[in-house]
Amino acid sequence: MIGYLTPNYPLVAAFRSLPPARTRTTRATPRIFKMAPKLSDYFPEGDYLSSKGDLDRPISGLAMDSRRVMPGNLFFALPGRRTDGNSFIDEAIQRGAVAIVAERIPSGTAARVTYLQVADARRSLALVSQRFFKFPDKSLDLIGVTGTNGKTTVTNLIKHLLSTSTQRVGLIGTVNYDLGARVVPSYRTTPESLELFGMLAQMRDAGCRQAAMEVSSHGIDQHRVLGMNFGVTVFTNLTRDHLDYHKTMPAYFEVKSRLFNGAAGVAPRAAAINIDDAYGRQLAAASPAHVKVITFGESPEAVVRAENVRLNFKSTQLRLVWPEGAVELESPFIGRYNVSNLLAAFAACYALGRDPSVIAVRLRSFAGVPGRMERIEEGQPYNVLVDYAHTDDALRNALGMLRAITPGRLFVVYGCGGNRDRTKRPLMTGAVQEFADFAWATADNPRNEALAQIFTDMKTGVTAPDQITFSEDRRHAISLALDAAREGDCLLIAGKGHETYQEFADTIVPFDDRQVVRELIAIKKIKTV
Repeated sequence: MIGYLTPNYPLVAAFRSLPPARTRTTRATPRIFKMAPKLSDYFPEGDYLSSKGDLDRPISGLAMDSRRVMPGNLFFALPGRRTDGNSFIDEAIQRGAVAIVAERIPSGTAARVTYLQVADARRSLALVSQRFFKFPDKSLDLIGVTGTNGKTTVTNLIKHLLSTSTQRVGLIGTVNYDLGARVVPSYRTTPESLELFGMLAQMRDAGCRQAAMEVSSHGIDQHRVLGMNFGVTVFTNLTRDHLDYHKTMPAYFEVKSRLFNGAAGVAPRAAAINIDDAYGRQLAAASPAHVKVITFGESPEAVVRAENVRLNFKSTQLRLVWPEGAVELESPFIGRYNVSNLLAAFAACYALGRDPSVIAVRLRSFAGVPGRMERIEEGQPYNVLVDYAHTDDALRNALGMLRAITPGRLFVVYGCGGNRDRTKRPLMTGAVQEFADFAWATADNPRNEALAQIFTDMKTGVTAPDQITFSEDRRHAISLALDAAREGDCLLIAGKGHETYQEFADTIVPFDDRQVVRELIAIKKIKTV
């Protein structure tokens, strides 16, 4: 994890013109040093409750992980669900931190260190990070995409639609981070604010002028995007998820709404909202008057809408309509929810003022996102798809779509993550049993929770015991499903999508559903020869 981010402060020297070579007069050349900013530069009055120590202390960088502190850093002691940053203040000081931001000042303080008490350390981190990196969000047309499902597909689609041969578009999401000059693997959908503003600064410095970003409900609620200037925010949908954190659907929706109404710091200039979704209709109706709202969906009321949708096994056809025109479109995306994803990306770019006729043409060439209805082709006579669906609504949408276009039987391998919302587990099983001919329930990412407990929760949703089996080993479950598949059948392997690992307690082991499928199909071919 990136624990600190420090910009480079180059030495700047100004030289006076030297006298002609023939003169013997010499004068000292003055040097002008660019000073590191002071602590007070980042904390105007009113941004902290109390202080102890020198506020004019130079700051070399910011840190939120004591293990990453460098000499001269400002350390933020963040509260957490598992650990409290106040427990690591001493370590941060030992590593060279010269100032501490915390929600309470410790009783025993070091005289050489400045302490700032704030009401909310995460809020303070976001505001200071934005100032530290010189407001990189203001240099970008930043598009934030939120919702339960579709964020990864929509952000990647937006990046595809806006990118040109001379203009790279930044991306922050579940699969990777494209920072303009380099692409790095993702470790969190919406990173902490310090990391986010640092990434946006890298995009700005690499010449990006637009960036698409997934915004999770946790990211909003924990102030990771506080004060961020979004050109457009996008709402895809809201279904049951993360209730272990938000507790209720109204609370979950309220958090998502902050990205649109200004409660997250700054209201966007425009919003693209799915009004096929009931929560989307509420959101559109409640949007501030100064926010330009572009609605999308299959509803006749939508500003950007799909008409005459035809769902096929390997493509989707539709008529894409917007206020100034329309076009017939065929996309390699499959499924009705992907129609919504296409509309969301188009509406976002339309809200930015991009030429809709050009954007519509580019929709046809989007190849897809890793682990999102990704088809695995190894010469097998049946269809195998890997998808990230990990909620009952996502499974219901995916399986309902596949059921309609599969000539043979529909099989599913799925699991439920550990240390997550337990109430959705029986609902996921119910969705699977409603649509699949047979299912293999197995491990997803158990994390620190016993797999037996996860299975117990899942089994309460079983309605047809003879159409489901439970297998603790995910590789074995996939193998059994492949053995059962015949020509014309379809196998969906759901839950992990692009992930290349499994989490067991404190251990992460390599595991990629796509690679496992390819390996198993190859082995089975050899055995049949």
